[in-house]
Amino acid sequence: MKTYRLNPAANGSVDWPLLDRERKSVVTIGAFDGLHRGHQAVLERVLETAHKFDLFSVVIMFEPRPGFAHAYAKQHDGADVPADVHDADMLMSVDRRLELLDEMGIDVAIVVHYTMAFAQQTYLSFLGNLVGKLGMRTLVLGKDAALGAERKGTIERINMVAEGTGTFELDVVDDCGPGTTRVPMKLEGLAADVLAGKSEPSDPRATMTKAEFRAWSKKRQAKLVREWSSTNIRFLLNSGCIAEANELLGRMHSVQGEVVHGEQRGRTLGFPTANVDDIEGYMPADGVYAGWLVDLGEAADTAEAADTAETAETESAEELRRWPAAISIGTKPTYSEETGLHERVLEAYAVTDDWLELYGHRVRVEFAQFLRPQVKFDSSEQLKAALQHNVEQTLAICTQNGTE
Repeated sequence: MKTYRLNPAANGSVDWPLLDRERKSVVTIGAFDGLHRGHQAVLERVLETAHKFDLFSVVIMFEPRPGFAHAYAKQHDGADVPADVHDADMLMSVDRRLELLDEMGIDVAIVVHYTMAFAQQTYLSFLGNLVGKLGMRTLVLGKDAALGAERKGTIERINMVAEGTGTFELDVVDDCGPGTTRVPMKLEGLAADVLAGKSEPSDPRATMTKAEFRAWSKKRQAKLVREWSSTNIRFLLNSGCIAEANELLGRMHSVQGEVVHGEQRGRTLGFPTANVDDIEGYMPADGVYAGWLVDLGEAADTAEAADTAETAETESAEELRRWPAAISIGTKPTYSEETGLHERVLEAYAVTDDWLELYGHRVRVEFAQFLRPQVKFDSSEQLKAALQHNVEQTLAICTQNGTE
């Protein structure tokens, strides 16, 4: 897959690449955060059309997410998002999205740095560049997509341009899934009720009556969203509802980061963990999970590969090392009073007989199932017993899923 990263000029204009003077393209546009099943429906149509008519399949993505960029600008006098400001609501890093697009078979990915100046470009100018530079023959969008300044480029208006000029076709995909639901405006504090028990949590909305759902929505100022949406997936992850979130994603939710030195208490307990820092992706609710630990290689090698991918075709990745893992997210309540450390951390214990030396490596942590909430144990022996049980659960779950 050919990847371009484009930075708009001060006036918001973009120097779009000229792909091919002879071969046309089918294009889709969006943030694609999470690449969930709604996004997949759009991308599958792109690939289907590209293969049918021998076109380039082109995906245009924005970094940072437009919603995050506009929210930041609103709070900072119209300023663009600085490079060192983290988007805590981002489900998946752009680099991970690019990896998945490559695996799907997309030909060209274009990542546009989303600035407030770029946001002022009209949808007509945008469409003109896609036709003139990218050779766009077909534009594929979801049902509620909108382009350009103030989102004036609605599906209806874009279709009028397509029919009026005859230079491209608009293909609208039903990416809404089974329907709509409601998600609270604020997610903080919601997990406590869902995670009160020791069994795997489930979507609290699923068992509500209509009256209960209305009362729940009103109390939490819940907004209407598509079930297949990044917003709904964030709500589920924040509630520890991994099974439901994975269903909407069409894969296991994952985060990536670098393995660093921690307190090394896991070694003394007999469960040496990989302490993951510099995390990219959305952290689920505090708790213990069954899942997988994937070694992506040394961090320096990963960065070098990312730089190379910007200007060259992506090469096939080597077989990655992957192990079942018991994953912990939280503040280590059994020891936090003793240590005075209350920072939220992610640790993954790879279930393997081999000694793993992963310091300085980038890893991916994949979440398969919630096991239990974080608990403050009375002793290290109690914690060890719980960890051993969690390891046994992890092996059973990973084997049952047929992914070991």
